[in-house]
Amino acid sequence: MFASRRVLQHHATGQACEKSAIIRALETTVGSPRVLTLYSYPELFGLPDNNPYGLKVFAFLKLAQLPFRHEHIFDAKAAPRGQLPYIDDDGQHVGDSDAIIAHLIGKHRLKIDDSLTRSQRDIDLMVRRTLDDLYWVMSYSRWKDPQFWPLFRDEMLRTHASLTSSGMEDAQRYNFERYRYQGIGRYEPADVYKRGVADLQVLADLVGDSGFLFSSRPASGDAGVYGFIANIFFYKVDTPLRAFVQSHHNLVRHCEAIHAIAMAG
Repeated sequence: MFASRRVLQHHATGQACEKSAIIRALETTVGSPRVLTLYSYPELFGLPDNNPYGLKVFAFLKLAQLPFRHEHIFDAKAAPRGQLPYIDDDGQHVGDSDAIIAHLIGKHRLKIDDSLTRSQRDIDLMVRRTLDDLYWVMSYSRWKDPQFWPLFRDEMLRTHASLTSSGMEDAQRYNFERYRYQGIGRYEPADVYKRGVADLQVLADLVGDSGFLFSSRPASGDAGVYGFIANIFFYKVDTPLRAFVQSHHNLVRHCEAIHAIAMAG
């Protein structure tokens, strides 16, 4: 979720923490590996995670056909660097979506990216950096833009009973500080969206009319693109970002193709 660790911690209930501890205890037996667990922010608008990085990892696990348990949490204090998502892979905690995917590919000898050329791997890295830039525009559209903030806030409150209006406002103030220090908070809204649309245009240019980023089969980079595009396309608030995605059939096609795989089973 595009929120502050500080505020989310305030909204983590003791009941949820106790339930998580019980589940982990039941899953761990002497001599038996623990089930791979993904910890990420909760759902919104029907998506398994309303944060693009958490949804990216969720989609990757589905594409790689790795069995896992998905636990939604608001409290990020146990996470590496205090950020979500993170995984518990047989007792090893790994945070950061790129680090998680690299860890899983290495440990489980996944072949999802084996066919990529050096040039394609370079493009994949640049796509991930473009998505990092797009993140700030998406976050801004939810928390700072006065046109869309009330719609996001109200949907969060309707979907998650543990949240309160005052808590959401605290998180909004915290995010205002983040945007100012990052720089995007100093932009006018029109210039913010111009930046985000430029990022989306790059993705639209790279995603073809069929297949996936690099071939007829999805690679790990497709999970990243999906995590972001899905959190725009299925986000039922008509931001300029959503208008752009909806007007580009190849982005919608790619999103729906990965979505079908990620939501199956």
